[in-house]
Amino acid sequence: MAKILVFAETHDQKVKPVTYEILGKVKGHNVDVASIGDIDSESQASLAKYGAANIHKLKGAGLEQYSPEGYAHALKGFIEAQGYDYVFSGATASGKDFFPRLAGHFNAGCASDVTNFQFDGDNFAGTKPLFAGKCLAKVELTGPKPYFITVRPNALGMPESESPAAGNATDDNATAGDLKAIIKEVIKGASEKVDLTEANIIVSGGRAMKNAENFAILNELADVIGATVGASRAAVDSGYAPHSMQVGQTGKTVSPSLYIACGISGAIQHLAGMRTSKVIVAINTDPDAPIFSKADYGIVGDLFKIVPLLTQEFKNLLGK
Repeated sequence: MAKILVFAETHDQKVKPVTYEILGKVKGHNVDVASIGDIDSESQASLAKYGAANIHKLKGAGLEQYSPEGYAHALKGFIEAQGYDYVFSGATASGKDFFPRLAGHFNAGCASDVTNFQFDGDNFAGTKPLFAGKCLAKVELTGPKPYFITVRPNALGMPESESPAAGNATDDNATAGDLKAIIKEVIKGASEKVDLTEANIIVSGGRAMKNAENFAILNELADVIGATVGASRAAVDSGYAPHSMQVGQTGKTVSPSLYIACGISGAIQHLAGMRTSKVIVAINTDPDAPIFSKADYGIVGDLFKIVPLLTQEFKNLLGK
């Protein structure tokens, strides 16, 4: 069995769901979890439920705020001391930022943004989309261990069954080292909704939204079904939504369970960012829009009539 470390990214001491996705996939191996800073008791119990034998909370000078230098330095020392074969993280903004740096410290292989993987004994084989998702590559890692892998959030799905382990939690000393840049403050965005890259349900609007004010009808639907609102590049370029909401090749790559595309034609650049969604619903007045070729369900019609009807129907179904 391989000795595996899963890095648990946290927000307000709660572990992000991609950590549990990874734990479900690596069960059967010796698995530990490490975080920078504290993890609340509920998350610790969940980590143990899904197979974490040990939960290491790394704390020390310079680790109060995220920095790629500091996180990589702290984990480097810990990984060297423990001797892991594989180190996993979610392919989140910070995971994609500091994990290649961490792999560089070891001069080791790094497989980024994989959407699936399996072990043949102790040998890793991953699946990674290439060329805007047009093809899938099999990724193997060679050379000295440890190997580093980041996994796209929502790609694996939550574990279907539990694999309880001890979940022994400890506080471990670590240090950020000599930082060349220090982050003084992280300012939270106005929205409290889950980031697009981690959202399980996304409602996106395109150029057909006509203006920024009309995104209110998408926000209303999103509030009812617990979704995050996104936008196409055309909507962003038209000033209807900020770039932080953009889904696509030059925006964010997402993989939700449900993606509702409202007034989005389905240009290849947009499809590149959401084609791995598990269920795609398209609403468009043009029956020949490319989005329908990728959609599991399509509605030909005016989004300004259909979306409010959907919102009301969801309210009825959910008792809201």
